[in-house]
Amino acid sequence: MRLDLAYFAWVRERMGMAGETVELPPGIADVAALLGWLAARDERGASAFAEPHRIRAAIDGAMMGPDAPLAGAREVALFPPVTGG
Repeated sequence: MRLDLAYFAWVRERMGMAGETVELPPGIADVAALLGWLAARDERGASAFAEPHRIRAAIDGAMMGPDAPLAGAREVALFPPVTGG
């Protein structure tokens, strides 16, 4: 499955890019599995996704939890919690 990923805030900084298009391997069916796969790919991913419980995800513009399925998704945006000031 081909998926566009968008990275924001310190996730973008740690990944060293604003986004990428990936081909997901079999078995990556939900947000939690995606974060685990990204963390295992390389040092940048390990740094960006070391604490997956801190990452928020939006699938095709809608906020979703870690158990949200990726089937049919076109884009997943990944970012840390946002605080106001």
